Amino acid sequence: MNAAVYSAFRGPITVQTLPDPEPPPDGVVLGVRANGICRSDWHGWMGHDPDIALPHVPGHEMAGVIEAVGRDVTRWSVGDRVAVPFIAGCSRCPQCLAGHPQVCDDQFQPGFHGWGGFAQRVALHRADATLVALPASLDFVAAASLGCRFATSFRAVTQQGRVQAGEWVSVHGCGGVGLAAVQIARAVGARVVAVDVAPSPLSMARKVGAEHALDAGQVGDVAGAIADLTDGGVHVAIDALGHSDCVRDGIGALRTRGRFVQVGLLPDGPVPVPLDRVIARELVIVGSHGLAAHDYGRLLDLVASGAVDPAALVTRRLTLEQGAALLCELDGAGLGGMAVIDRFSSI
Repeated sequence: MNAAVYSAFRGPITVQTLPDPEPPPDGVVLGVRANGICRSDWHGWMGHDPDIALPHVPGHEMAGVIEAVGRDVTRWSVGDRVAVPFIAGCSRCPQCLAGHPQVCDDQFQPGFHGWGGFAQRVALHRADATLVALPASLDFVAAASLGCRFATSFRAVTQQGRVQAGEWVSVHGCGGVGLAAVQIARAVGARVVAVDVAPSPLSMARKVGAEHALDAGQVGDVAGAIADLTDGGVHVAIDALGHSDCVRDGIGALRTRGRFVQVGLLPDGPVPVPLDRVIARELVIVGSHGLAAHDYGRLLDLVASGAVDPAALVTRRLTLEQGAALLCELDGAGLGGMAVIDRFSSI
């Protein structure tokens, strides 16, 4: 099979011919039909994730067709179309038993703990508990984003943020996760303020449902500007990028008893949090990490209804070679939409 491999953090990513994988006893071999390029993969390539062992094949946002099944798998068959949540729970730890495999104590993440979807095929563990069946009406390029950015945003907006119709939501950072959060918040009836530092993501945020779009580089007081637009502040703020400015502006934009949801990774370490404001206004700060496979039903319903359209974020379809090159260039500026690898063979 063809696979994109790097042998050093921040080193070159090259497409190589590697042996086809075998299915683990509890897993499957997925024929990858599409794999989204996510900033989390860039973090891994940069060396920010201690779980990655070299050499490594990145990619955690994938959809495809099952090509082989392990001996202990009971739910899946060859030919099944599936999306792959980027967190595979163990089904045994207290978190999994309580219904929260997205924070499993012994989680397995394709593309981080093992090789990922920058390849024609990938071996996936824990298939019975973690894969999600795809409706025939949903193509693989759109479905690839369900493994990470749309699933992550769905939990952040609806479960951790508890966004209700009519509430104001600010989304800080309009990369893939942020734009998905804008769509989902709008789909559940919220009013959205999108914040970024580049015109392309802000333009796309407007197209997918943001009522207001603020350029943080041009607005001196982001929190104050949001308060003016929303008559006193937002009910929910989401840091979808992972930056100290997003944390500051998001918490600062909240009205009394508002909720702040941290989604973006913060590789530079701890950031200042204005706890005096948190106390005085009884603010709630929560993290959000992925989405359990058993919670995908409502998200798929929103997609089926047309209220959420993952395909609307796809701006580039790439070959494996092009995707490997783009990953090396993916910095904080983001993609201005979603890039998806959908061609894995150079033939």
